[in-house]
Amino acid sequence: MQKMGIGIIGCGNISTAYLKLAPLFKALEVRAVADINADAAAAQAAAFNVRAETVDGLLAADDIDMVVNLTIPAVHYEVTCKILNAGKHAYSEKPLVLTLDEATSLRALADAKGLRVGSAPDTFLGGAHQRARQAIDENGIGRIIGGTCHVMNHGMEHWHPNPDFFYQPGAGPVLDLGPYYITNLVQLIGPVKSVAAMTAATFSERTIANGPRLGETVSVNTPTNLHALLEFQNGAIVTLGASWDIWAHRHKEMELYGETGSLYIPDPNFFGGDVHQIAPDGADSGLDFADHPFGVENMQDSRGIGRANYRCAGLADMATAIQEGREHRCNLDLAVHVVEVMTAILKAGEARAWVNMTTTCARPDALTPNEARALLA
Repeated sequence: MQKMGIGIIGCGNISTAYLKLAPLFKALEVRAVADINADAAAAQAAAFNVRAETVDGLLAADDIDMVVNLTIPAVHYEVTCKILNAGKHAYSEKPLVLTLDEATSLRALADAKGLRVGSAPDTFLGGAHQRARQAIDENGIGRIIGGTCHVMNHGMEHWHPNPDFFYQPGAGPVLDLGPYYITNLVQLIGPVKSVAAMTAATFSERTIANGPRLGETVSVNTPTNLHALLEFQNGAIVTLGASWDIWAHRHKEMELYGETGSLYIPDPNFFGGDVHQIAPDGADSGLDFADHPFGVENMQDSRGIGRANYRCAGLADMATAIQEGREHRCNLDLAVHVVEVMTAILKAGEARAWVNMTTTCARPDALTPNEARALLA
């Protein structure tokens, strides 16, 4: 397996995770970083022993095969187009883009150039979610008929020093956190057929509670309290609650209900967690995934909780897939469909109506423990 030369555009907070974790994967070698803020690029380059480039310099570099787009969502489309026009494969942080028109335009450009586009999230490749996938594929709870998902808290201003963009059009809880939940639902159940929603913004402004801007207020210009119904092509109906207006709740992150049982699935924002299969008599079987390398705890979060963090798994699978001539799992059709689902939720909430999907996708291939091990260095 040849290493692919990776460049990163965007040297904000998330770039640290990519730079730290890329060396776990044998197909990846980060060689350069770039940012419109040259100081930010220089700092990350020095910290991780790669070179700093201008954006144009990185896109022109002969040793860069694939570029990771870690810019803010508002410019994802513009930057990914630049990457493709430079003749490089592109991998974007979530969300891929902010409109379906942008998504279909990217697909046309990638096809014309003969290049691949991939997109986060890749957390669905984690051991927990792949074990849930296995249970479904083995008919452990029968056909999925419904489910509930909840991603609810009181927003980003409590911990993020510059939370402004979270509360502007193109962000909000569905576009920011929805990709984790909707992508996992699609890989578990299949594509979405239609959506309905109700949306609101409870608070017109937010007060920053940390950092150098402590006490400053941020205007809210996008819905922050969204409740949606997702109808899947297989007939399942799933409730999705996504809110940054909630102080506390006791809902589980994700539950799926089948004809012969239920699955309790952990937070799809993470690779690991506990998976439970519940039988008709109430018997609770914890599903073990100790043999899946992307479920092994390898870090602690800010609260001291052990986490499995294998960000770059999707990027590594894409690099490997290019060389093997197969479809990558975090693929463009999946990302485009998820973009349509998320934007349709916003549209449905505004119109108080059902919105039918115009796109579809195949469920990405499951990632077995052996296939995951093969990606690791």
